[in-house]
Amino acid sequence: MEQTRDSITDIWGERTPHFGDWPVRVDRRTTAEPDHWVQSACVLCSNGCGLEIGVKDGCIVGVRGLDRDPINHGRLGPKGLHGWEANHSPDRLTKPLIRRNGVLEEASWDEAMSLIVERSKAIIQQHTSLAMGFYTSGQLFLEEYYTLAVLGKAGLSTPHMDGNTRLCTATAAAALKQSFGSDGQPGSYIDLDTTDTILHVGHNIASQHTVLWMRILDRLAGPNPPKLIVIDPRRTFTAEKAHIHLAPRVGTNVPVLNGLLHLLIEAGQIDQTYIDAHTIGFDELKKMVSSWTPERVEALTGVSADQMREAARLLGSTKTLVSSALQGVYQSMQATAAAVQVNNIHLIRGLIGRPGCGIYQMNGQPTAQNTRETGADGDMPGFRNSGNPEHMNQLARLWNVDVRKIPHWSPPTHAMQIWRYAEQGSIKFMWISATNPAVSMPELARIRRILQKEDLFIVVQDAFMTETARYADVVLPAAIWGEKTGCMTNVDRTVHLTQKAIEPPGEAKSDLEIFVDYSRRMDFRDKDGAPLIKWDTAEGAFAAWKECTRGRPCDYTGMSYEKLRRGGIQWPCNDEHPDGTSHLYTDGVFHTSADDCEAYGFDMTTGGAVTPEEYKANDPKGKAFIRAIDYEPPHEEPDQDYPLWLTTGRLVYHFHTRTKTSRSRALDEAAPDSFVQIAREDADRYGIAEGDLIEVESRRGRVIEPARIGDIEQGLVFIPFHYGYWDDPKRSRAANELTLTEWDPVSKQPHFKYAAVRIRKASAADERELVADQAGLFPETGTNTLNK
Repeated sequence: MEQTRDSITDIWGERTPHFGDWPVRVDRRTTAEPDHWVQSACVLCSNGCGLEIGVKDGCIVGVRGLDRDPINHGRLGPKGLHGWEANHSPDRLTKPLIRRNGVLEEASWDEAMSLIVERSKAIIQQHTSLAMGFYTSGQLFLEEYYTLAVLGKAGLSTPHMDGNTRLCTATAAAALKQSFGSDGQPGSYIDLDTTDTILHVGHNIASQHTVLWMRILDRLAGPNPPKLIVIDPRRTFTAEKAHIHLAPRVGTNVPVLNGLLHLLIEAGQIDQTYIDAHTIGFDELKKMVSSWTPERVEALTGVSADQMREAARLLGSTKTLVSSALQGVYQSMQATAAAVQVNNIHLIRGLIGRPGCGIYQMNGQPTAQNTRETGADGDMPGFRNSGNPEHMNQLARLWNVDVRKIPHWSPPTHAMQIWRYAEQGSIKFMWISATNPAVSMPELARIRRILQKEDLFIVVQDAFMTETARYADVVLPAAIWGEKTGCMTNVDRTVHLTQKAIEPPGEAKSDLEIFVDYSRRMDFRDKDGAPLIKWDTAEGAFAAWKECTRGRPCDYTGMSYEKLRRGGIQWPCNDEHPDGTSHLYTDGVFHTSADDCEAYGFDMTTGGAVTPEEYKANDPKGKAFIRAIDYEPPHEEPDQDYPLWLTTGRLVYHFHTRTKTSRSRALDEAAPDSFVQIAREDADRYGIAEGDLIEVESRRGRVIEPARIGDIEQGLVFIPFHYGYWDDPKRSRAANELTLTEWDPVSKQPHFKYAAVRIRKASAADERELVADQAGLFPETGTNTLNK
């Protein structure tokens, strides 16, 4: 039965209690009766909910959940039910723009692409392809990423390719490689339907993955409800439902997890048979965590010793366990190290590779998994190892190019380093697609300085005039979800086909069309003189991608568009697994052998790479790595001048920098502005009341926001990161004015979850003064003039 509800006030809908099969509930929202429906999937979080797009007279008029989809069984969250309104926003980009005399002016596609190609060739001739950089998204389709990866690696031969997935889920990939030898989540979402215990580490699932939270709420309301453990410094919607809520101080994830591991080992609540047969490194872990007693953990983290023991008893006695981690781990100190300790809990208990036992190293964006699979994030396509000559020869044969053309002589350049190279002047060309670094990157004053550099040619490919697009030399209008066809892969490896429902506005083109056009104009060719990119359509790109995955962990060879029209499929899907695969590592054999692994690993303290020779000398031959790591304090901590912690995060109604969600009236009205959340004790100390303006200052910048009081630890300040300046240039409210330029040594993911700040009660006059101080930093709405 279809259900229409107000998902803004009733975020998770009615309960359908269950144990085992999750009942169907079809959520629907339409503004008119569609004349037909088109199969798709939601792109406003990483859950990947199947849905259908309702179309009437060539316009989207609504969506409804897809009842047969294994991910959501018909349910949709508020962003999924409302976000489609962005497609018909009147401020969509519809024509290419070129900067002339400091002003962005309309141009033809031929003029825009000719200028991009002209500048590309001139920069390459003068500075080599090492001056070319690409910064992409987690919101394109698999086929578009693969095309971008091929033209970048085999056409331009540049190692400077990454996505904004570096900001949100690079640690997920790093942790999976460090433990299991390859990217790819071991479990499946169906594990939530039967598991005995759920552990959320730094993951506010109720707000960030609303439909997945519905699944958990339905388990909690049903027979045999699971126990829920939440590790989060804030009292979130998720934490309110927890049986055990551990609220550690910012930056202390590793001590808490080491303390839990210590208690499990001390109590003998481990699977020694599994450890001996399928892992290496346990003895080192046992030694490392032995000093992390509950009392020591309490002294450092603030989590009580009794709570630690209670959580460990539950983790040690459960027969099945699902764990998830997200930005509270990935964007904090020792990100990869902490994520790996979550993996360690499963490994030492043998809770992996079977029903009810899943590890979700979560993604934040809908197609983040695809950037990693295809190599658009700098890794090699098909989870290949750039240090493995045979893997590189496979790609060379597949693309019919000289293997020396493929940039594998050094590690791929991660996003933070790409921006540093642009700052230093060695990168002269930056192509930014479907992302908004002028709001999402750390230390925004620095990013603005880079974007304004005269020696940096910037191409922005987007659907809207974002804060970043205002700094571009060329702006290309892009088609978005609903206006093009392609595939997307979610956290539990389920691949969805999302089909074109309507035409894009004006002259907007799909990212695939744009990348193919660029490759052809650049005249990229293979060794036989044929075009390097041999496809023109999404389905043609998918066919090429399938061949790239043959025999690799992310094998797509058993899939087709026709098969995907019947529903989502989990990779690997091939002759051996024609219907897909729900669980990896069921036999206890991991992708760690020297000839198979995606990476040889890194030192989790220094980030130093393990050499191929070192790895082969101690080839684990299919055993998982149990990796030990001790605690390191954050590199910036509160002091006398900046006495409070800052952490940033997301809200249930918005996605990324609100490029789509703010163009839905209901979502925008539900969360129209940013805020500063502080504890009641801190509000009393500073004389601040609910709604008062607060100035928050770090060593890098200042913002002024209204106060929101309560549900947070004393000494901690929270600001949502979504809000920028495109719709209100007279406010200084972007959280990333305050954050620091620092990143994890392994995943290279920046640290958004901690910084030292000070606060004071502010006034409207203070806000006007701050805006005056920052005058000229933000190109104003409605103008595209820039002295660059």
